[in-house]
Amino acid sequence: MDTTETMSLRERFAAAPDFPGYLETVEKNRDLWHSVAKRATISDEDAERARAIPGSWKLLALTEDWCGDAVNTLPVVARLAERTPGLELRVLLRDENLDIMDAHLTNGKSRSIPIVVIYDEDFRERAWWGPRPTEIQNWVMEEGLDMDAEPRYKEVRRYYARDKGRSTVDELLSRIEGVANEP
Repeated sequence: MDTTETMSLRERFAAAPDFPGYLETVEKNRDLWHSVAKRATISDEDAERARAIPGSWKLLALTEDWCGDAVNTLPVVARLAERTPGLELRVLLRDENLDIMDAHLTNGKSRSIPIVVIYDEDFRERAWWGPRPTEIQNWVMEEGLDMDAEPRYKEVRRYYARDKGRSTVDELLSRIEGVANEP
């Protein structure tokens, strides 16, 4: 029997590595992951915004080390969690946690990553974000699908270089803020 089927969500979260622990396991694109993680920043304004959210929040990221979107978004999510006492980030591999992944499919059909699931302190799922910021996701799903893979990936990388994680942080915080005062 798969251990993910016998472990509670709380146990899986507790057993999952934090972001620095995950970085130590990365094999594909290792230098890129470490470089992006080293440069990732969030603004003081976003840190204050995050600290103003009431409650304690668990962020569970599903990813794989080959994913270019994850390389560009998860380091900034990790930096946000580092600067916010009420946020805790853990990372699980998508392919080892398909039950969670399949509950968070992009457009109801795609196992796109990364996905960040937001749980409250009682481990009730409250929202989720992913697989990339809305602006670039919309572009990929419209114009990008008509392009060959290499020029599409080049445009996505260009977006991330310009955005520097700001959209990811804003969208994630908006989701948490949206549920923070709900019962």
